[in-house]
Parts: sequence; structure tokens; C-alpha cells
Amino acid sequence: MIDLYYWTTPNGHKIRIFLEESGTPYRLHTVNIGKGEQFKPEFLAISPNNRIPAIVDQGPEDANGPLPIFESGAILWYLAEKRRQFLPTSVRAKVEVAQWLYWQVAGLGPMAGQNHHFRNYAPEKIPYAIDRYVKETSRLYGVLNKHLADRDWVAANQYTIADMAIYPWIVPYQHQGQKLSDYPHLERWFHRIFEREAVKKVYEMAKEITNPDAPMTDEAKKILFGQGPRP
Repeated sequence: MIDLYYWTTPNGHKIRIFLEESGTPYRLHTVNIGKGEQFKPEFLAISPNNRIPAIVDQGPEDANGPLPIFESGAILWYLAEKRRQFLPTSVRAKVEVAQWLYWQVAGLGPMAGQNHHFRNYAPEKIPYAIDRYVKETSRLYGVLNKHLADRDWVAANQYTIADMAIYPWIVPYQHQGQKLSDYPHLERWFHRIFEREAVKKVYEMAKEITNPDAPMTDEAKKILFGQGPRP
């Protein structure tokens, strides 16, 4: 059994997509990051970086007790290895998946995140910052679009954790100042994943937790964007 600590963010969605796609039994624990629940001691014991998602595997293969894991890329890789699903077995194919997984966690996610912040949440509109991150997001979309020109999936000629990691960060493309029609190969890939039943289910279930169109409260902004070192 996997305990998933989750909120309705792109990084949260990617883990839930894997669990639904793979048919892995899991218990869902919501962590409302807009209310500061990520700072509770019991959550920090699992995720010391006070970020969702995190998991606890109650039955790891080494049988040495529950195994907590934080960081979405590490979680995806662990689950794919454990379940032997959505990760190829050959060395070259696994490297290709790893490259694109790390491309998302080190590039697309952080850049799109800063894009969201300065375009949609920052109290002061800073044209240089907005332009910087919108252009970098556009560059990354372009990289992925070119890569997908002659393939259906991101890596290893199959649907893998690389696709699961990247897709949730493309979903809010409009809030990132992007148009999918500018990236036809990416758009084709995007709609292929959008039609997957497990993906649809994850996003429908998310609506039962939060309204994706609801504006962020001032309290939530203070909690999420005002963090410094904590005692």
C-alpha cells in the first residue's frame, strides 16, 4: 500500500497519474498547501523540504518497514521500478526516460513555475521577469515540440513516467502565456495523453478537492510566497 501526500498541483498530479495508470493501491492524504499544512511536523518527517508530493511505501521490497520518499521525480522512478511499469528495461531506453524526467524537474517545472508566479501572482508586475520566464517557457515548449516531431511519446517509443511528469506542466499552458497551436507536435502528444482514462480520472478527482478556477487568497499567497528559513 502506498500513502500519497498530495495537493492539486502539477507535481501532485504526476504521482496520482502513475498510481491510477498502474493500478497501484494507495491511500490519499491531502496536504492543503494554501493553509500551511505542509509545515506540520508529521508531514515534515516525510518531506523535509515542505513540498508535496510525498509518499510512504508501507511494503517496500526490503521489508525493513515503511519507506518515505519525497521529490516527485524520485517518487516516479521508485514507483516505476517497484511496479515494473512505464519504465523500459534496456539501458539506453532507461537513460532516455531519465533524461526527459530530469528535463522536467530541473527545467520545465521551475521555469513554468516562475512564469506562473510573475504573470499571475506577483503583487507587482515586473515586465523583465515576465518576459524572461515566458520566453524560457516558450523555448522549452519548442524543445519538446521538435523532439516529438517523429514520435508519439517522449521517450523509449512508449508511454512512460517521462510523459506523466511533463504533461501536468503543459496543462496550464494558457496561464504560461502559450498557445498549443504554436507547437503542433506537442499539441498532438498533449491530446493523446488527455484522452487517457486514468488522466481524465485524476483531473476529475482533483475538482472534488479544489476549484481550479478559484483565485488564490491573500492568506495562501503569504504562506506560499513568503517562506524563509523555518526554525
